[in-house]
Amino acid sequence: MSGDLQDSSTDLYWLPLGAGGRSVRWNGRLFEAVAARRGHRPAQGLYHSALEVRNRNGTFVIEMAPVWNIHDPDRGVVCEGPVGMRWLGHSRLFRYEVRRWRDGRIPDVAEAVASPQRLSNDNTQVAQLLDIVPSVPPLTWGRDELRAGDMWNSNSLISWMLARTGHDMTMIRPPEQGRAPGWHAGLVLASREGTLP
Repeated sequence: MSGDLQDSSTDLYWLPLGAGGRSVRWNGRLFEAVAARRGHRPAQGLYHSALEVRNRNGTFVIEMAPVWNIHDPDRGVVCEGPVGMRWLGHSRLFRYEVRRWRDGRIPDVAEAVASPQRLSNDNTQVAQLLDIVPSVPPLTWGRDELRAGDMWNSNSLISWMLARTGHDMTMIRPPEQGRAPGWHAGLVLASREGTLP
């Protein structure tokens, strides 16, 4: 993708699942132990992804997270969706939000692994990335409503955005001996919709 390569950047961060919280970390390890046993493979570390995007208008954090984990009213929420089951989304305890947070922060960024990974310095690509965030469909977190063979979650959001904006997805990998559940679901949705012009 062409564009002026001066004042824009996209950085990807890989955060260990449950960074900063014991409950999510323990549940993630249990989930991966079961998945590894079913798949007849060794268990791997699980990662959650987030983006930090910069252009001449500022720095933005793009992430999917629970609606209740940060209370800043200016955290740039662009949409919400249910967790687990659609009807559970009526409760704040079972809703996620997608943030495009200007001057925001990635919680527990100090625990990020092999990060940041610079993905782009292209102004056009960065502008498209920021523009596309609100159009993400509010699919149910943890379910496979796309029939992609993978659940929808925070990694799906990130891979969907990157693929739709023309990033080279073959070059993006989670840290060594780790995996990012949900990543494939985002790629499937992006392939159905196509790359932005």
